[in-house]
Amino acid sequence: MPLTLTVLGTASPHPGPDRPCSGYLVSGGGAEVWVDAGPGTFAALQRHTDPARLTAIWISHLHADHCADLLSAAYAFAFGGVTPPAPIPLYAPRDCARRLAGFFGRADVDFLKGVFDFRALYDGCDVRHWNLRLTARAVVHDTEAYGLRAESQGSVLAYSGDTGPCPALAEIAARADLFLCEADVDAHREGGRPHPVHLTPEDAGRVAHDARVRELLVTHVGPTLTRESATARAGAVFGRPTRMAVEGDLHTL
Repeated sequence: MPLTLTVLGTASPHPGPDRPCSGYLVSGGGAEVWVDAGPGTFAALQRHTDPARLTAIWISHLHADHCADLLSAAYAFAFGGVTPPAPIPLYAPRDCARRLAGFFGRADVDFLKGVFDFRALYDGCDVRHWNLRLTARAVVHDTEAYGLRAESQGSVLAYSGDTGPCPALAEIAARADLFLCEADVDAHREGGRPHPVHLTPEDAGRVAHDARVRELLVTHVGPTLTRESATARAGAVFGRPTRMAVEGDLHTL
């Protein structure tokens, strides 16, 4: 199977009509991985695959616009007849199980282990499912957060997650065939946080250029920008093929 990316949602920081928050289906090497589970993406996921067949779930960080639909998945797997043959490996920051249990008003997490096999992410986490390799790198955000490098049969997909400019981004994206990158903010605020926690379109283009990626796919564009303007600005800096991520689009690497 070729490495593919299906866009489930791109909105930030809340879903809109026909536009869920961040979520993607990464398929390749015999594996199917749901990457980020923003609100609305579990419904979108069902247009493209049976969620019970997922090989794994991978969550970049625990902000609601990237993980809240894990709750929908938990209900589907436990009560909705969407029954996986075994608990689905769930790669996420270490507090994920406790956060989910809190939605149910439970202090313990053991009741969730029947549907999710919780596996904590860490910088350099490197796992393989069939012929799909997933590598996580810690990135700079206002919470524990990771970017992703997915590789299968010589093809490379890189995903920034949510992040400010940082050296790990260049390592994630190095010579990737497709770099899925956020461009959330119009400009960095002076006198704000010590380090930016999101990228401007120019930041995204610069990382893509310096990492020598083949193609840039702009996503997670915030409310101070339009997707069209963010993509144009990123492309002007990158100087190579640049597209905006659109719900339902399939990208084959």
